[in-house]
Amino acid sequence: MKKPRYLVDNLYTADPAAHVFNGKIYIYPSHDIESGIPENDLGDHFDMRDYHVFSMDDVEGEVTDHGVALDVKDIPWSGRQLWDSDCAFKHGKYYLYFPLKDKTDIFRIGVAISDKPEGPFVPQDAPIKGSYSIDPCVFEDEDGSHYMYFGGLWGGQLQRYRDNKAIECGQEPEDNEPALPARVTKLSDDMLEFGEEPKAVVILDENGEPIKAGDHDRRFFEASWMHKYKGKYYFSYSTGNTHKLCYAIGDNPYGPFTYHGVILTPVVGWTTHHSIVEFKSKWYLFHHDSVPSGGLTWLRSMKVVELNYDESGTIETVKGTA
Repeated sequence: MKKPRYLVDNLYTADPAAHVFNGKIYIYPSHDIESGIPENDLGDHFDMRDYHVFSMDDVEGEVTDHGVALDVKDIPWSGRQLWDSDCAFKHGKYYLYFPLKDKTDIFRIGVAISDKPEGPFVPQDAPIKGSYSIDPCVFEDEDGSHYMYFGGLWGGQLQRYRDNKAIECGQEPEDNEPALPARVTKLSDDMLEFGEEPKAVVILDENGEPIKAGDHDRRFFEASWMHKYKGKYYFSYSTGNTHKLCYAIGDNPYGPFTYHGVILTPVVGWTTHHSIVEFKSKWYLFHHDSVPSGGLTWLRSMKVVELNYDESGTIETVKGTA
């Protein structure tokens, strides 16, 4: 897998969250469609309406489409736009976490449950209390605790909040102020609610200072992911308008995390989301670009490539398609 491989050619798929369940790779992507909505900075043209789940016995083998796992019309509190999701396992159940605009056009994070990793998933009647913004990633630590990382700027609405409270006329901080951080919270034991108030995921520069809002090459924008490598916690994310995947390393799930470098250089399409997973003693980067659609940023295709680390734990940068 030294060269990236596109995984699905009959659907447009993006934001792939990959996990190993029952000895297989299961992938939870967004399902891109052509809705005819004009492109804008709020992301209205990303008008996803359902999720498919995919699985692979081998990273170079056949990809199975398990069909629709959850549809927006089946979610009681739904408004519009199902964005980047993730899945976790506990107590014999699978929990699908998804961002969705409610009936007032505010993003909340919901959860749906299944007995099988491929679904179908049955949604709860209401979103998670206190949830907001987009891009939930759920990380299981070695002690069995589950942590959710979430947040995204611009269309993801993170700039509308400070310290978990909505504010009027929300916008990003000034360039010389600390960047708006992603949020992290330990989930409740039943996996259905936040187990605590979400905390800031602080990313520090080489001088131990928080990355500034004006540092668009390194500041958090969206697409949180967490993985653990040789005892260290790797928080990775998209820089959004500068189109890179970056990562920072910390000593615990809450951080702070020190910026370490670029995982993926820009791809064709506005930006990319990703996941990082170990399978059969190798590490893989799942991500997407818009090459198959001819560069239409709202019609994306997920792909996978092997990820490598050097002896110090530095990730070798993958070249994007741009």
